[in-house]
Amino acid sequence: MPSTSPGDAPRSPGREPAVEVVGLVKRYGSKTAVDGLDLTVARGTVTAVLGPNGAGKTTTVETCEGYRRPDAGQVRVLGLDPVADAAALRPRIGVLLQSGGVYPGARAEEMLRHTATLHSHPLDVVTLMERLGLGSCGRTPYRRLSGGQQQRLALAMAVVGRPELVFLDEPTAGLDPQARRATWDLVRELRADGVSVVLTTHFMDEAEQLADDVAIIDGGKVVAQGSPEELCKGGAENSLRFTGRPGLDVASLLKALPADSAAAELTAGIYRVQGRIDPQLLATVTSWCAQNGVMPDAIAVERHTLEDVFLELTGKELRA
Repeated sequence: MPSTSPGDAPRSPGREPAVEVVGLVKRYGSKTAVDGLDLTVARGTVTAVLGPNGAGKTTTVETCEGYRRPDAGQVRVLGLDPVADAAALRPRIGVLLQSGGVYPGARAEEMLRHTATLHSHPLDVVTLMERLGLGSCGRTPYRRLSGGQQQRLALAMAVVGRPELVFLDEPTAGLDPQARRATWDLVRELRADGVSVVLTTHFMDEAEQLADDVAIIDGGKVVAQGSPEELCKGGAENSLRFTGRPGLDVASLLKALPADSAAAELTAGIYRVQGRIDPQLLATVTSWCAQNGVMPDAIAVERHTLEDVFLELTGKELRA
C-alpha cells in the first residue's frame, strides 16, 4: 500500500521562501483591508497567521492562494506569482476552504478520488480516509455528512495531492477532541515531510502546539511575528503565585524583592509576585515565607501565553 506521507513526491530544491509577501495592499472600495503587509513563510515550517475579525488575515491568505489580485505590493508563492502563474502553481499547493466548491450530492470517496486524479503522485485515498476517520462514510453524499466529517473531508482533499505548500483555514473548527488531535498529528507529519503549512486558527493553543512561527495581523499589517516562545517572552512579565493564610504583610514581601518587582494579594490567601522570575526571586519568596511562618499550599510560575500576547496587541474587545 502506498505511503500516506504527503512529502514523498519529488520536489524542486528551490531556496526561496514558501511564501514571501512584501508591501501587500488590498482595498475594497474605500476600505483598505491590507495596508502594506510584509510576511515570510520559511520552507518546511508551520506558520500560524492570527488576527481578529476584520484584521486582514483572510484577505492576505486568499491573495497568497491566488483568489484575489493585490492592488499593490508583491506576492510570491513557491517563487511564483499566484495569479499570473496560477496554472503552474495550483498542482503544487493544497487549500482547505471552510465552504464552497462542493457538489452536495457527490459521495465523499468519489470527491476525494476525483481530487486525487488531478495530481501525479496522490496519496492512497482509502488509507487517507481511514486515517481521518472517514472510512465508514465513503458512500455518503456530502450533504449528509456531519459538519465534522465535512471538515475532515476538506482536509483530506487539501493534502491528497502531496502538496509542497498547504493553506489550512481553521482546520479543526467543529471537530471533536479525537479528530482535532488526529488533525494536529497530520499537520506535524506534513512538516516532518518538508511540507510548508500556513495555518489560520482562532485556537491559541493550536497555534502554540503546531506553529514554528506566528504572525499576528491587525489593522492590515503584521504587528508581531516570531516563534511562540519569542512572542511570549516579549510580552508582559511572568508571575509567580502562591497560597497562604489571608492578610499576609505584602509590604514586607515587596521590600525583600528586587526593585522592579510587584506583589499583591489577589483574593483572600492568593498572592502574586511579578517581575523577573528566576531562581533568585523564587528563593527570596520562599525565604520570606519561612521567616514569616508561612507554609505555601501551592506555588507556581505562570508563563505568559500566546493568547495574552494576542489580546495585548489586538485589544480585548469583540469585533464584528
